[in-house]
Amino acid sequence: MEFKVDDKVIGKQVLNSNNQNNQKIPLHEKISYGLGDTGSNLIYTVITTYLTFYFTDIYGIGAAAVGTLMLIARLVDMIDSPILGILIDKTNTRWGKSRPWILWSCIPFSIVSILLFMGPELSASGKMAYAYIFYIAANVLYAAVNNPLQTMLPSMTNNIQERTVANTFRMFGGQIGGLIVNLTLLPLVAYFGAGDQQKGFFYAMIVFSLTALVLFLVTFFNTRERVQSVSGNESIPVKEGIKAMKGNLPWIGICLFGITLYTMFIMRLSAAIYYLTYYVNKPEIISTVNTLAMSSLLGILAVPFLTKKFSKKALVISGLVVNIVGQLIIYMGGANVAWIIAGTIIGSIGMGLPSGLLFVLKADTVDYGEWKSGVRAPGILMSASGIANKLGSGLGGAIPVWLLATGGYVANQQQTSKALQMIFLSYIWLPIILGGIAILIMAFVYKWEKPHDEIVEELEARREQNK
Repeated sequence: MEFKVDDKVIGKQVLNSNNQNNQKIPLHEKISYGLGDTGSNLIYTVITTYLTFYFTDIYGIGAAAVGTLMLIARLVDMIDSPILGILIDKTNTRWGKSRPWILWSCIPFSIVSILLFMGPELSASGKMAYAYIFYIAANVLYAAVNNPLQTMLPSMTNNIQERTVANTFRMFGGQIGGLIVNLTLLPLVAYFGAGDQQKGFFYAMIVFSLTALVLFLVTFFNTRERVQSVSGNESIPVKEGIKAMKGNLPWIGICLFGITLYTMFIMRLSAAIYYLTYYVNKPEIISTVNTLAMSSLLGILAVPFLTKKFSKKALVISGLVVNIVGQLIIYMGGANVAWIIAGTIIGSIGMGLPSGLLFVLKADTVDYGEWKSGVRAPGILMSASGIANKLGSGLGGAIPVWLLATGGYVANQQQTSKALQMIFLSYIWLPIILGGIAILIMAFVYKWEKPHDEIVEELEARREQNK
């Protein structure tokens, strides 16, 4: 049997392990890989940061209903990750396993994301049905575009440091996408809407979605998948792929960590606009604070340098500690804008470390699964761990609006003291508690039997023997 890897036809054998282990990913490929996440975040940041507010305060859906929508949509979305992982592992094209999914999914994702913010005039039940259909569709298609970016990372190179650097480009690109959204979304809404926020959000989303589409295509055409398992690039049966999960304690730890981290992260993003609008009474600083949250770029950029001296585990824990310190600064400052800004910057820099390392840690568990079971299944492992991220995202989006409903929140009105307490809890204390839980998971659950570099060396030796 013949197949293509890196767009070159080779026989049923692995690439030369020495070349593979020393191989550098070209700069243009790293940049293109990062631009894929820029495109993802041009859309995803709008959805995660502004969609709950859009639904409650612009489209007129009740807070409790929005909270349920957020969770149910994510629960449905959890199903697509393992299915997509299985499909990726069974995919066998001249472009590799992951890359073609970016090509196939980017256009539908861009279209559905635009329709999500179209906001047609419907009855209350019609609005709910519309929101469910297009929010769920957007989540599923986001997975179809973004999951391949995760699953292709362990296939781009076996060089551990190169993998870390490539992921840093990706995370940097994602943060740039978020930065662009936070700097320009509300001004674009004001410009396009001219007083009509519904219209403004719709046209702004057209701009972001079409830009994202171009970036997805850049990623597809300029990246390569090089690393194969011993069995080559053939499709992996589901039963075989599941073997890579058994006894994979680092993967289990990363799943638990992902649930906690994403719940904390999305909860704070979702609660921010309510906190600044109603608790601090300064809606004019929303864009500024959300933009400064992109200070996580500094932490992300530091990752490749810090991983040369410190373990990934130690860096993740340190970053979470710094993030908690930032939250405490915001708490101590109350409504003082300077304290809010200082706490946001410090906390975001800290968050850059776990954000910049999460997907590298996931990719490492692919190596561990192959070392433990003999099966290399990046699709099912990376995508199944994505279930944890999506569950966390669902909880992070749902909990704040459920708490708002419990507090008697009414959109565009002065809030009761109970509603303000719920906003404060969502923005300050729950993220601190979840940060502490994430630290405990990394300290006591994420464990390896031997150093990762030794595991990679053993895998290379096995590949040499099976050439």
